[in-house]
Amino acid sequence: MADESQSDSNGGDGAKSQPVNLVERLLEGALFSSRWLLLPFYFGLVLALVALLVQFGRELLHLLTDMTTLTEAETTILVLSLIDVVLTANLVLMVVLSGYENSISKLDLQGADRPSWLGKLDASGLKQKVFGSIVAISAIQLLRVFMQVGKAEDRDLWWSSGIHMVFVVSAILLSLSDRISAGTKK
Repeated sequence: MADESQSDSNGGDGAKSQPVNLVERLLEGALFSSRWLLLPFYFGLVLALVALLVQFGRELLHLLTDMTTLTEAETTILVLSLIDVVLTANLVLMVVLSGYENSISKLDLQGADRPSWLGKLDASGLKQKVFGSIVAISAIQLLRVFMQVGKAEDRDLWWSSGIHMVFVVSAILLSLSDRISAGTKK
């Protein structure tokens, strides 16, 4: 009786299910191995970090070479630009490390310098951090526009404020949807 139910669940004939099982295993193995195709994307983001480093160096050099002639507002704007680049670089690094670990392979890192969030950041947590960083970067951009209020047109101020609010509302909605979906999973 047990043999009958087992042969029925395998599609009837046990001999015919062997090639199907083999094809299925090969297909699943190929699909699972395709995750390594993401590696060039992450490597490209690492190269983008190099570009951000160059941009940071240019901004820092500008600040240091002109610091005796800059006004307080100009100095603040340059420092905000540095913070903006650092936040963006942190965001890129977070996406690279957590994306690699979530999608390709676990990072086998030992030691005290391992970031505390590494290995704990799932796709939902990564989205939250990305949106949080985007809101912070947007806030810095908005502050930069407001610091140049005499030079900026009203239209630019309104557009910058509106775009920032779109990011804020999007981050709040994403957070709420994650909270709701986490509640339905329980």
